[in-house]
Amino acid sequence: MFQLFWRARTHNFLRGRSSGESAFRARSPERDAETDRARVDAIILAINDALHAAEREQTGLNRRVEDVLARAAVTFGNGDDEYLEREALDNHHQDLLEKEIQNGQRRLKELGSSIAHFKFMKAAALSRFPDYEAATGRPSRERR
Repeated sequence: MFQLFWRARTHNFLRGRSSGESAFRARSPERDAETDRARVDAIILAINDALHAAEREQTGLNRRVEDVLARAAVTFGNGDDEYLEREALDNHHQDLLEKEIQNGQRRLKELGSSIAHFKFMKAAALSRFPDYEAATGRPSRERR
């Protein structure tokens, strides 16, 4: 059985060599351009998705931090000696709100940095592929 397998492989190998035909064929330039556009489109799309997700998170978190700041202002009181007469439970709530505010502001700072990085990566990618237009996936200008 193995002899038949080797005989068939040898026959196919020799047949390909003896006919002088080359099995290599290059794709058309249009198909190459389409493949390149698809690759760039995947990169730009991934950057855009990450950018939009970070912006949505930043918007929602900013709204929540403002809400916590408003709640903290209400529980803080407006008297000059409010902190002297505050109950222990109110102090505990103030500490919790302060921690939430600090965590939210820390994350907002991280998101701001990430958004700036994503915008930079998008600008860098578009500058490396000047013929690419992100909205349509087509070249931005026709070559004449």
